[in-house]
Amino acid sequence: MSRIASRFEALRRQGKKALIPFLTAGFPNPRATVPLMQAIVAAGADVIELGVPFSDPMADGPVIQRAGECALRHNVGLEDVLAMVSEFRARDDATPVVLMGYANPIEAAGEAKFVDGARAAGVDGVIVVDYPPEECADFAQAVREAGMDLIFLLAPTTTPERIAMIAKLASGYLYYVSLTGVTGASHLDVSALGSRIAAIRTQTSLPVGVGFGIRDGATARAVCEVADAAIIGSRLIAELEGDPSDPAVRAAAFVRSVREAMDR
Repeated sequence: MSRIASRFEALRRQGKKALIPFLTAGFPNPRATVPLMQAIVAAGADVIELGVPFSDPMADGPVIQRAGECALRHNVGLEDVLAMVSEFRARDDATPVVLMGYANPIEAAGEAKFVDGARAAGVDGVIVVDYPPEECADFAQAVREAGMDLIFLLAPTTTPERIAMIAKLASGYLYYVSLTGVTGASHLDVSALGSRIAAIRTQTSLPVGVGFGIRDGATARAVCEVADAAIIGSRLIAELEGDPSDPAVRAAAFVRSVREAMDR
């Protein structure tokens, strides 16, 4: 059983839901990333999504775009991100790490080289925002054969037929984008999530995480009444953007507040 599957199974037995924070690798600076990862795990993160900086992040809102631009100014690339995961993994062999990013850096490295490097670094899952599922069967197989999970995004506009197709390729969990638009969007309608997630569950037994629009512990708790995980990115990055002087402390305080709200 993979680290991701094991983590969700352990949480299920405990009657808990997963908290999945997102960090941009290299933000606010490269030296901060591994301590940030360690700090949010200590504060209650169950899985870490680690963003790979890219120059044209079409799905990212302004907060995560700025974080990516900052990382790129520090010359953080895919190899640097994998080195960060390796450093983290040397000290934490339990917490799942999911790389989230775009196809271009993977294709520039070469899919086979990327898969080998990610596996060697200790990556558990991969989200490629702009890989259409119709075109990535070979990549999905390579990821799966390497013992990692390929995680796909589902949107409010995703048809039942497409959900069924994605469910056959996916493993680990499914990432339900609760809002159309970009990361950091607001006006999350929690009450509308229940029926949508119920429809997804008719197609797959994979856990369903919800992201986009989750801003605090109360929202995360409400989302997890119907979902298996709350995924928080822009709000956490904004915390670090506001005062990058002690990022690990700020990130831990925010994640702890969300975890405590989810566990009430």
